[in-house]
Amino acid sequence: MALRLRAMWKLRSNEPPAVVVAPIKALLQRLGPHVEDTDPIIVRPGDTIDPQALVEALVGLGYRREYQVEHRGEVAVRGSIVDVYPATADAPARIDLWGDEVERLTEFSVHDQRATIDLAEVVLFGCRELRPTPEVRARAETLVATEPWAVDQWDKLANGLVFDGMESWLPWLTTEEHVLLDLLSPDALVVLVEPRRIRDRAAELLDEEAALAYTLARTWDATGSQFPRLHMPFDRLLTHTKAPVWTLAAAPEGPETTVVQAMGWAPVLGDPGVIVSQMRRLVDDGYRVVVCADGEGSGDRIQAILREQGMRTDVLPPGHEVTLTGHDRRAGVQIAVQAIERGFILPSIKLALLAEADLTGRRRAHRRIKARKRAAQGFFEDLKPGDYVVHHQHGVGRFEGMVKRAIGGVDRDYLLLEYKSNDKLYVPSDQIDAVRPYSGEPPSLHKLGGKDWAQTKARVRAAVREIAQELVVLYQTRITAVGHAFGGDTPWQTEIEEAFPYAETPDQLRAIADVKADMESESPMDRLVCGDVGFGKTEVAIRAVFKCIQDGQQAAILVPTTLLAHQHFHTFQRRFAGYPVTIEVVSSLRKAADVREVLKRAVEGRVDVLIGTHKLLGGEVSFKDLGLLVIDEEQRFGVKQKEQLKKLKTQVDV
Repeated sequence: MALRLRAMWKLRSNEPPAVVVAPIKALLQRLGPHVEDTDPIIVRPGDTIDPQALVEALVGLGYRREYQVEHRGEVAVRGSIVDVYPATADAPARIDLWGDEVERLTEFSVHDQRATIDLAEVVLFGCRELRPTPEVRARAETLVATEPWAVDQWDKLANGLVFDGMESWLPWLTTEEHVLLDLLSPDALVVLVEPRRIRDRAAELLDEEAALAYTLARTWDATGSQFPRLHMPFDRLLTHTKAPVWTLAAAPEGPETTVVQAMGWAPVLGDPGVIVSQMRRLVDDGYRVVVCADGEGSGDRIQAILREQGMRTDVLPPGHEVTLTGHDRRAGVQIAVQAIERGFILPSIKLALLAEADLTGRRRAHRRIKARKRAAQGFFEDLKPGDYVVHHQHGVGRFEGMVKRAIGGVDRDYLLLEYKSNDKLYVPSDQIDAVRPYSGEPPSLHKLGGKDWAQTKARVRAAVREIAQELVVLYQTRITAVGHAFGGDTPWQTEIEEAFPYAETPDQLRAIADVKADMESESPMDRLVCGDVGFGKTEVAIRAVFKCIQDGQQAAILVPTTLLAHQHFHTFQRRFAGYPVTIEVVSSLRKAADVREVLKRAVEGRVDVLIGTHKLLGGEVSFKDLGLLVIDEEQRFGVKQKEQLKKLKTQVDV
C-alpha cells in the first residue's frame, strides 16, 4: 500500500518526473526534529572546501567515520582523499583534493577501492532520520534520570553518538508530531491509491506498534513507562498538508479528497494496431494523448509509425509540462521523450498518457544492475550438501556441509569436503578462496594426497600449450589479413541501445565501446569479454550483432548447448522486435528439412543472424557475407571444432 506524491507532473526530456512512491509505513512515521531545515551538501570539481569541516558536517548529518568506506552512511579520510558513501547513491564517491580544491571527483568500488568513473557532482543528503542535534542530546540527558531503564541508550544519544537502530528512540526525543505530508508545498499533489487498503494497513501498523511496546516494556523492565507512538493514525496523515489530495477510488473517502477515475490501455497482444485504434477513438472524443518515448530515437520511430497509420502527431519541446489541471485540453496526439512504466487514461480531464511499452509490448525495467561481490560468495550462498567443488591443492571433492570445530579452545566454522575412500578435508571458512564450484558432468572424486589431481593439472597445462601454439599461427595469419571496417553507429543503433531495460555498468559500457572501436577498424577483431552471470555480456554481443547487420553483413552466434542456443534465439528476437532483422537457429531440436532450408537461406544472404550449436561448424554451413562471429563459452569446444573455427575466423571479426 502506498501513496504517490508528485510535486509537479512534468514530462521533460532531460530529467525524470518528480514522483515519489512511498509506503504507508514511512508516511505515518513521525519525522525527526528539524529535518526539513537541512539542505544537502553538494560537491563539484573545482570547489574549494575544508576537508575537516566537510567531515564534521557529514558526521552531523548522521554519517559514521570509518577507516574504509564499505556501506552507505560511512565517511573516511586518507591523506588528501575523502571517501563517502551517500545515503541515496548506488556507489560511494571519492573526493580527491589538491590542498583545499577538489581536483577530481570519482565513483569507486567498495570491493577493491578503485576508482571507476568520473562524476560531475556528488549530492550528500543526511543518512539518519534522527540526528544528534543539541535539542536531541539535551532531551536524552533528561531521560537518563526520568527513564533509567534505557540509560545506556540515553548516554549514547546524549554524547552525540550514531548507532544502528537509534531511530527507534525518536518518539522519546521530540515532542513534535509532524509527518512527511506536512512538508509538501501547495503546488504539490498527493494521490491516494486504494485508500481503503491504506487505512486498513495503517490500523494494522498501530496495533503492531502497541503490541511491540507492551513486549519491550516487559523486556526492558519499563512497565511503568508510557511508550510514545512512532507512527501517527491515518486521519492525522492529511490534516496539515497544504497539497491537494486526489483519490483513485470508486467513491469519495472524505471531503478533503477529489475522486479521480483512471483507466488502463488495452493489451497489445502482439498487435500495436489495437492501441492505435484506441488512440484514434480517444482523439475523436476530444482527448489529448501524450505518447511517452524512452529516448529520442524511439520517439522519432514512434512518430513515423503513427504517421504511417494516418495519425497526425506533434513532438513536445524539452521542458514542456503536461499538467493535470485541464488548462491545456487540445485534442490530438503528442510525443514526449520521457520513460514511464505504464500509461493511463483520465476521463475527467480527457488526458491520456501512453507508455512506449504499451505500444510495443516490451516492458522496460527501471532498475540498475548492482555490482555483486566476488563470484565465490554467491556460489557458497547457493552451495548444498552433495555439490561438487574443486580445491586448488587437492582437486575434486564433494561438499558435505558446514561444521563447527574447536581447535586450541577456539570454535571455528569449516567447510567439510569428502574425497575418494571417504577421506575428509576441513577447510576454514576464511580460506574459501581455495575452493571453487565444479561445472560439467558429475566427476570422479580425487584421492587426498594422490597423483590424480597433479596429473590432471599437467594434462591441462599441456593442452593450454597446444592451444597457444595454434593461436600463434592463427594470429600470424590474422595480423596480415584485412578485415571489414564497419561504419559508425546508425540512428537505429542508438535507438536499440536506448531501449536497453537496465542501466549499463561502467565495465559494460567500456566493453561495448571497445568492441565498436575494433569493428570500425580494418584489422580483424579478436576480443574476449569476461564477466559473471547476469553482468550483461549478452547485451555487448547484441549491440555488436546489430551494428554488423546495419552495415549489410551477417552474424553467426556459436553456443555449446541446444538450450543456450534457443535462449539466445528468444533473447535476440525480443531485442530486435520491430526491426527488419531475420534471426534463425539451428540445433538438434529442429527438423533436418528445416535446418537445410535455413542454411540455404544463409548462403543466399536471407538470414541476418544465425544462432546454433556445433552444427554451425559443419562443412555444409556457409554464409553470403559473414562479418561477425560471436562464440559463447569457447572453452567448451573441442580440438576438432576449433580447427573448423579457425577457417571461419581468418578475416571475420570475433
